[in-house]
Amino acid sequence: MSDLICVGSIAGSYGVRGEVRLKSYCAIPEDIEAYSPLTDEAGAERYPLVLTRTIKNGFAARLGGVETKEQADAIKGLRLFARRDQLPSLPDDEFYHTDLIGLSVYDTGGTLLGKVKAVQNHGATDLLELHGPGLKSTVLLPFTLEAVPTVDLDQGRIIADPPEGLL
Repeated sequence: MSDLICVGSIAGSYGVRGEVRLKSYCAIPEDIEAYSPLTDEAGAERYPLVLTRTIKNGFAARLGGVETKEQADAIKGLRLFARRDQLPSLPDDEFYHTDLIGLSVYDTGGTLLGKVKAVQNHGATDLLELHGPGLKSTVLLPFTLEAVPTVDLDQGRIIADPPEGLL
């Protein structure tokens, strides 16, 4: 499991004084500020973060080292990470997306269906994007207790009971 969890990303500049548009992926969006300083994916660059105001789809924020609109524009798309030990521990039925990606998915009979390539959410529920040699195309498996009764992080696997006709 990765020690770094993606907690947000930079959506571009905000205004002309070096503020950034910040998307927070935290359950309580403003909690992202409490995990400052954040890092890049490699953990190499550190970014002190201060939220300045709420804006549509996120926050305006000051990021350490970013002083101009041009610098803010240059880091658009930057994903920001916090250390796992900074984040709250999750209840047994909740998972960080990064912990699910790469897990093998088996059906209730033990047949390998594929691996989780990504976790998506288009509004209703999280969807596990499955890829595998036995699948003719990408399969989006609803991440619900009915469709995914077991997630075993220690064994690196998921047991799925996909809805009829999905596979």
